[in-house]
Amino acid sequence: MPAAKLQADLFGRAPDLPQGLQYAPEVISRDEEQRLLQALPALPFKEFDFHGFLGKRRTVSFGWHYDFSGGGLGKADPMPQFLLPIREKAARFAGLDPAALEHALLIEYRHGAGIGWHRDRPDFGDVIGLSLLTPCTFRVRRKSGSTWERHSLIVEPRSAYLLRGPSRSEWEHSIPPLDELRYSITFRTLRPTQPARRSRAASKEP
Repeated sequence: MPAAKLQADLFGRAPDLPQGLQYAPEVISRDEEQRLLQALPALPFKEFDFHGFLGKRRTVSFGWHYDFSGGGLGKADPMPQFLLPIREKAARFAGLDPAALEHALLIEYRHGAGIGWHRDRPDFGDVIGLSLLTPCTFRVRRKSGSTWERHSLIVEPRSAYLLRGPSRSEWEHSIPPLDELRYSITFRTLRPTQPARRSRAASKEP
């Protein structure tokens, strides 16, 4: 399906995409993107560690951090000041209070890096992704009988997508390996049932 047919009206849902998936171009300005690109390389990115397997993409988290080696959800450093205006714009796009976006995950996709099929951890609620520097193909799929229902859209630099409702709970998403450097900033809410879990995660209790 041509990418042009999948572009949404501003702050709307693109045609033929799952319910709850919204996409908007130019959520931040070019100047804001440039300031982010100047700040990001100085952050303490590390290779994504999934049960001892190191992925090609590099990540850093703020607010909260999910340890895939068994630690679960725990506290991370506060969001740096330069991220707060970006969080406000992401929250406005999603119709949320900025304070509700407690978690920020920043990802550096080098040449050949992508992300496999997955759903975000159930600890998190809404997912808002902001794309920087290079476009990518954002793919979604859902099991339908013996086959898969699939859709995709081109996520442009400075644009944002929202996963909420069925698009968050029923569909998986992925990004194929990239040819050029790309960064993303993903903001997430925590589910309302999380306070007890957060307390346990912070204290490292089972």
